[in-house]
Amino acid sequence: MNAPGPDHAVLHQLARDGDMLQFGGMPLNRLAQRIGRTPFYAYDRAQIGQRVASLRAALPAGVHLHYAMKANPMPAVVQWLAGLVDGIDVASAGELATALDTVMPAPRISFAGPGKTDGELARAVAAGVLVNVESRAQLERLAQAGDRLGLAPRVAVRVNPEFSLRRAGMRMGGGAQPFGVDAALVPALLGRIGQLQLDFHGFHLFSGSQNLSALALAEAQAASVELALQLAIDAPGPLKVLNIGGGFGVPYFPGDSALELAPLADSLQRQLQRLATSAPGARLNIELGRYLVAEAGIYVCQVIERKVSHGQVFLVTDGGLHHHLAASGNFGQLIRKNYPVAIGNRLHGGEREIVSVVGPLCTPLDLLADQMEMARAGEGDLVVVFQSGAYGLSASPTAFLGHPLPAEVLV
Repeated sequence: MNAPGPDHAVLHQLARDGDMLQFGGMPLNRLAQRIGRTPFYAYDRAQIGQRVASLRAALPAGVHLHYAMKANPMPAVVQWLAGLVDGIDVASAGELATALDTVMPAPRISFAGPGKTDGELARAVAAGVLVNVESRAQLERLAQAGDRLGLAPRVAVRVNPEFSLRRAGMRMGGGAQPFGVDAALVPALLGRIGQLQLDFHGFHLFSGSQNLSALALAEAQAASVELALQLAIDAPGPLKVLNIGGGFGVPYFPGDSALELAPLADSLQRQLQRLATSAPGARLNIELGRYLVAEAGIYVCQVIERKVSHGQVFLVTDGGLHHHLAASGNFGQLIRKNYPVAIGNRLHGGEREIVSVVGPLCTPLDLLADQMEMARAGEGDLVVVFQSGAYGLSASPTAFLGHPLPAEVLV
């Protein structure tokens, strides 16, 4: 099926110097020369800053904004965001080390994940970060780590609610899940936290991701706050922190519409008022990853060869699914759809054609664009995959077939 690339209005806006993509304040060919090789990922710090600023302007001031590092753990990106957001959420000891190297105070870092090892728990306790426990066994091991260190671990409970986020790209709550503690089991766990005399802070709920429906997100936010307030009745201390996750989606494909923030702002204002009445002093956190960085990143590879097979044009490049699994359609897509892709040094191009962009790997899955219209290109031209700032390099099988890693830069 033929699929459009970025529309011509968008291309015109991106090409401020003839037919060349402008990114991070410079022409793409100059950026490629600065980096010195392809393929590469580039992230625009100004775009990231503008996204955070637009969120701050749109959402109520009482909402605390956290960055979910799993979306893009590049240290320079995390360092930049640490100065813009109110907290960082990590999911491994490696991510924790990156977060602790930033200006973010340790108490504003939280650690989630269903499979934390004893070593990870000990490091988290020693650092003084907030640990979101996800099982009774994990809680007991956290308490043991605290005993060994002579410290009271800072703890929140990740709750697996009975509800899930409607229209989510990936469901993270409701029914049987490896994530969190089933809501019905939370009261007993809270009692155990009191017995162990741990430093209880609150709850973490994350019911889904990549959602473009403000209504569905608002429903999940309201349900999360209501559930947390019910569970807090059995808590061993006051509710200090409530992390209701994120799930804010970004448009990737034709027909997608950008998420409306105004309805979410209204919803979050209602939740703040609810907390002010029932749990005064509690912080309301939202945890966003993809929404902050996805649209600020590009993946760039170079055409090695142009070939024709049975009348179909293939652009063979030095990049592919080993660097950008999501763009290949093999990262959660049920039906493959093309990311926005263009020839970065020929955004409009005098001649246009339908082509497929493939990588160097020996598999038909190595496909970055399937039968898309773009400018006619050949050896040496630069292929750009947009919307590549989240779940790109770190979510890809980089060891597959032993090709070199791409460069990553923040510009």
